[in-house]
Amino acid sequence: MEKVVVLGASGSIGRSAADVLAANKDRYTVHTLAAKENLTELCRQTDLLAPENVITASEKRFPELQSLLAGKTAVKCGMEAMIEAVQQPDVDTVLCAIVGTAGIMPVLAALKAGKKVALASKEVLVLAGELVMRAAAESGSIVPVDSEHSGVFQCLAGRRGDEIKKVWLTASGGPFRTWEAEKINNASLSEALAHPTWNMGRKVTIDSASMMNKALELIEAKHLFALNADQLDVVINPQSVVHALAELSDGSMIAQMSVPDMRMAIAYGLSYPERLEKPGSHLDLAKLSELKFYAPDKKKFPSLEFADAALRAGGTLPAVMNAANEVAVERFCNGEIPFGGIWKIVGRVMENSVVEPQKSLEQVLQADAEARRKAWEVKG
Repeated sequence: MEKVVVLGASGSIGRSAADVLAANKDRYTVHTLAAKENLTELCRQTDLLAPENVITASEKRFPELQSLLAGKTAVKCGMEAMIEAVQQPDVDTVLCAIVGTAGIMPVLAALKAGKKVALASKEVLVLAGELVMRAAAESGSIVPVDSEHSGVFQCLAGRRGDEIKKVWLTASGGPFRTWEAEKINNASLSEALAHPTWNMGRKVTIDSASMMNKALELIEAKHLFALNADQLDVVINPQSVVHALAELSDGSMIAQMSVPDMRMAIAYGLSYPERLEKPGSHLDLAKLSELKFYAPDKKKFPSLEFADAALRAGGTLPAVMNAANEVAVERFCNGEIPFGGIWKIVGRVMENSVVEPQKSLEQVLQADAEARRKAWEVKG
């Protein structure tokens, strides 16, 4: 039996992880479930998975959670509790699905404690990829859980570095793929949240509409697979069936394909190097009516140009890009700026930031904080 900690249990990835864990109770037990403040979901998963501990990040909701789960499990609160949980000697795997940069501290703690980290939080590697991968090389390991990075991970299995010419991350294109630039710039919140394929949380869905999710994933892929900017690109597959492609030095192309179901990537992240049996639907090629690919329009979706700049500069610039985007998305959701204002804010903050090599977590967190301050000041 392997013991698992789930960080970000109440989000879309966390809920899918609960399905996988519940279907494999003969293999996994849950040490800790942690989420911000969705107490209803934490209670549901507690009844489903019987964790030893449940953690809320909200001090305000902590007493309520204690009352709801009295007699069922230990209830704790805060970042320190999460860090303590991932370091426990009997924990084998930490699944991190926290949206935003809050996952960085527990991920580093888990790696330093020699744990396997099944990583779904893009921002962890975007913020501090050099530091995180250094920790993974020294102790612990990382298995990607994003569908695209899980796809790359599988495409590159057993390949030497000199065999890899290029890696392609696929994108659905989001709700605005066929829209004109002016219409995109003035899109409403409800339009940005109308994703054609995936059911995700609000922040991730808006990032998909702006293609910032792909920008973040490109930087994540750089660190996970030791690739440079010229070895990374994006292609749109509206069917969301091909999750990644690898072009090898002899011109061969290897694709990872499956139905668009995050439970597959989560299951592989938990079970690697083995595979779990998957209940439910499988990809039926005979019923697949079409499989199309398009180049993204980087003028309409400048997030990809931001990613290229961040990939080439490295250091603290990816952290700046991510921080500015988080603030810009919040401002868009609050109705302060139009959708196109997200790109304006990110671009302006990146242009006005001094890039430094990554030296410490304190340094990248300072760069993150400074970028957030600037992003609140830029007129959208």
